[in-house]
Amino acid sequence: MSLAEQIRPITYLKTSAAEIVKEFAENPEPIIITQNGEAKMVVMDIHEYEKQQETMALLKLLALGRKEFQEGKYSDAETFLDEMDD
Repeated sequence: MSLAEQIRPITYLKTSAAEIVKEFAENPEPIIITQNGEAKMVVMDIHEYEKQQETMALLKLLALGRKEFQEGKYSDAETFLDEMDD
């Protein structure tokens, strides 16, 4: 489903909250809520939100690792394994 099809006015959220919850069982795509024609919030399925948070945490770890590598804060595998044995 396209993003444009997932845009709803705030009145839809107010009048259709129970329906939105039911729809997430079939279509977990986030819904963009607008107020006065401006996007203001996103409503999404809790499981999709949790997956998104896990993905963000992994991306942060990768970015941190890359930064440390670029700064020379790393050791080769042999040194690492030797330190693990101590």
